[in-house]
Amino acid sequence: MLHVDTGHNFPEVIEFRDRRIAEAGHELIVASVQESIDSGRVREDDPTASRNKLQTRTLLDALEAGRFDAAFGGGRRDEERARAKERVFSFRDEFGQWEPRAQRAEPWAVYNGRIRRGEHIRVFPISNWTELDVWSYIELEQLELPSIYFAHERQLLRRDGMLLAVSEVMAPHYGETIETLMVRYRTVGDLTVTGAVASSATDVASVIEEVKSSEFSERGETRADDRTSEAAMEDRKREGYF
Repeated sequence: MLHVDTGHNFPEVIEFRDRRIAEAGHELIVASVQESIDSGRVREDDPTASRNKLQTRTLLDALEAGRFDAAFGGGRRDEERARAKERVFSFRDEFGQWEPRAQRAEPWAVYNGRIRRGEHIRVFPISNWTELDVWSYIELEQLELPSIYFAHERQLLRRDGMLLAVSEVMAPHYGETIETLMVRYRTVGDLTVTGAVASSATDVASVIEEVKSSEFSERGETRADDRTSEAAMEDRKREGYF
């Protein structure tokens, strides 16, 4: 398993990751954005800002160092527009970059994994699933999840219409106040740009009911980095982002 670690993590997620890796006996490769900063591979102007853009370089370096032919991801087409242009087998060139017009046809679920040295494939097995499909599968298989996906009390601040978790890298600005609210997370990433949603759903069944009634995708509602512009995600993906 490869994890690109921005250093801006939710503690519950890292605890869950490390525990499950140990239980399963898998190998964990951690590609650190902080190490990329320290080595001069990327430049960080503000230590409290999102590191999502910085992690692209870290990811590409890790894929090259590991000489991986394929990397699996959990992206879905209902998340936002750029992901809807992806294939299940998403081709990346020798620079790790994505070009929508260069993607290969997938008639009748026939996938072309042929690559040359230096190229690789990003594989999205649940590309055609929806958020509701994911939660229905979790219910069916009774899968364990990090507690952050269920309603809990958390200290938050309101910024740009989002509820952001208070942390060492996310402190109130002048005029902002800290609130303690019952929330859960629909998606989990860099905590500086990942918003919570007000929720009382403490189990899978009640989360499913919330998802059924939601009018927004989880990224559209809870990811500040996707609100920059409609092309924000596509621009990052072209550069090599997952």
